[in-house]
Amino acid sequence: MHAFLWMSGAIASFCLLAIGGRELSDGLAITPMLFFRSLMSLIFITLVLFFIKEKSLIRVNRLPLHGFRNLVHFAGQYFWFLAMGLLPLAEVFALEFTVPLWTALIAALVLKEKITLRKSAAIALGILGVLIIVQPGVAMFEIGALIALAAAICYALAHTAVKSLSSTEKPVAILFYMALLQLPIALCFALPQWQWPQGIQWLWLALMGLAALSAHYCITRAMLSTEVTTVVTLDFLRLPLIALIGGLLYQEEVGLSLFVGAALMLTGNLINLAKPAAQKPQQTDKQQAAIPDKL
Repeated sequence: MHAFLWMSGAIASFCLLAIGGRELSDGLAITPMLFFRSLMSLIFITLVLFFIKEKSLIRVNRLPLHGFRNLVHFAGQYFWFLAMGLLPLAEVFALEFTVPLWTALIAALVLKEKITLRKSAAIALGILGVLIIVQPGVAMFEIGALIALAAAICYALAHTAVKSLSSTEKPVAILFYMALLQLPIALCFALPQWQWPQGIQWLWLALMGLAALSAHYCITRAMLSTEVTTVVTLDFLRLPLIALIGGLLYQEEVGLSLFVGAALMLTGNLINLAKPAAQKPQQTDKQQAAIPDKL
């Protein structure tokens, strides 16, 4: 349940990011947008650290892994925002939700996480829900779809790196170095097509910078509560929400398939979160045994 609550915050933040990206897509190139978004994130997290005055929060042990994580994450962001200009929001999110497949494979190879029957069922139902919503055909092989799939692979690598980092690094440190390391990367790519934001674009960039921090903080906290494959499975719930937002704000079509697919995804999440009956009494006994120690 802790993971579910943290992922609810992440889902809301990612939806705000998508709205901001769509609003800025007509007037601001992607690489300057990513630069200013990272700049806003760095300003926000630096202010938080200034008031907390805890330097130990940003102490890191594995800087090279931070570098790898932020390089693949920046690539994923670029592909994600690029795909949003080519496809409906719901379709981009749907194709992004191949992330659990890639993440499960990468986590099994790198982190030695087990792919249990419950996880497999949850992922299978989630993917089935995605296919019902998108109703793929030849369009799945269009350039926009391939770009969205490339973003998914990059995000899977980033998710796995965050899970590994969360065992030794504090969430605030992961966020701080996300903004700090991605800022020069974004600047290098932004210079050839440099643009200064205008008017309300600054507000959207500020909101996106704040949403990026809150999304990744929530994901990092969720990964401290459970395994990485469980976290990305919970993230399936983002799809029906963004589809509704796309329909309300951008007149993107929302049909019955959305709700059928969402129901399958919800079923998969419930299966994944449910504990086997045989384990419940054991957990209760452990909790009862721990009460006197806490008192």
